Amino acid sequence: MAFASSPWLRTFKTTPGTPRTDLVCFPPAGGSASAYHGLAKELAPGIAVAAVQYPGRQDRLDDPMIDTIEGTASAIAEAITASRSAGRPLALFGHSMGASVAFETARALHERGAAPAHLIISGRIPPHHPRDTAFHKATDADLITELERLANNPASVQILREVPEIAEMVLPSVRNDYKAVETYHYQSATPSLDCPLTVFVADDDPTVTVEQSREWARHTTGPFDLVTFPGRHFYLDEQTEAVAKNIATVIGG
Repeated sequence: MAFASSPWLRTFKTTPGTPRTDLVCFPPAGGSASAYHGLAKELAPGIAVAAVQYPGRQDRLDDPMIDTIEGTASAIAEAITASRSAGRPLALFGHSMGASVAFETARALHERGAAPAHLIISGRIPPHHPRDTAFHKATDADLITELERLANNPASVQILREVPEIAEMVLPSVRNDYKAVETYHYQSATPSLDCPLTVFVADDDPTVTVEQSREWARHTTGPFDLVTFPGRHFYLDEQTEAVAKNIATVIGG
């Protein structure tokens, strides 16, 4: 097995024989490991896929949530180090908030002498850009409005308004994760990584532009590449096959 049992990791794909690459995927705000079921199915057979399961959701509903990017990343770095054997390349892929967590996890692994072989960032503004939003302090109605703004189909979020019981289950983790994002302050005058860094961005993402995405290059001394996709913030849901093909090309799976 590519990844040993861990509360933080859910293995979605194991391949016959020995995988060539391990990939850990980081969900967006309010998300859970199951967000990457579809992507795991599309990825090449040489890639062993695990997704992060943040506390406070699904089978970790009773586990205390962590409301900082750095604290979450530190715990995940420890879990990754403990759950896999050295030898195969490790790649990290994170979307939206998950991209920030993946970046900080890569930094934490680098400090442990176990830097990833590749970091893939998706749909995220570079960490040196300050955020001036405070949705984690907003009313439930305003927080739902923000989720509708980001959704490919705003109607898909309507259930949070129509069924209060579902909102009561979903919004606490969303609010917690928004707090982590909105209170995250990256401080470093020099690149934190030396691994290759690839950025995926949708051409109509309301949270980050293509030009802003290019600025991720300053955060590694390694090779940098940018890949654009058609769509909005959650383009992954509509471009799963294309995303999988690009990931496989990037990490050599």
